[in-house]
Amino acid sequence: MLEKSHLYILIDKKVSGCRSIVKTVKKIKDSLPLIIQLRDKESKRESVLKEAYALRKLLLNSKTIFIINDYIDIAKIVNSDGIHLGQDDLPPAIARKLLGKDKIIGVSCHNLNQAIQAQKNGANYISIGPIFPTPIKPEYKDTGLNLIKMVSEKIRIPFFAIGGIDENNLSRVLSSGAKRVAVCRAICQAKNIANSIKNFRKQLDN
Repeated sequence: MLEKSHLYILIDKKVSGCRSIVKTVKKIKDSLPLIIQLRDKESKRESVLKEAYALRKLLLNSKTIFIINDYIDIAKIVNSDGIHLGQDDLPPAIARKLLGKDKIIGVSCHNLNQAIQAQKNGANYISIGPIFPTPIKPEYKDTGLNLIKMVSEKIRIPFFAIGGIDENNLSRVLSSGAKRVAVCRAICQAKNIANSIKNFRKQLDN
């Protein structure tokens, strides 16, 4: 399923605001093939675990890949499909030992060297960016579209372009060599989630 998944949606607690995470996922979970990541850096761990359980239950009989951001213990407890790690988190090899060989491990990368290293260390996929400026990761300068071209020439595992991508600039991302994108605000804050996903799908499929 990972190879066939071209749209990766981060459900971020802070970005979603007053919108229910569960209700948001209900609207998008059947838009296959799809990856959904639970990202919550604001709430207490107990709250994140509760949300993770709810999403695991919701997605259990679907074909949607369910990823937990950062928290390996929560990923293990709820038996998510995998984990997404930042550059300052545990190395992929350690995560693999803790979660098992069948779990999906993704790594955030912000330059070509990090991407090459993540692939070498056994990541199943990587995200690269932020391609455009994004308030979700203000500490990182946007990389621009050139990084996509460099990564597409050197990386064999699936990679998702991420950071400030929306329906208006998606064509520029795809023409730079990306086949997969990860989005957050473009879906979590969309007035009509179903229509937004449909528009992303149309461009990605073409």
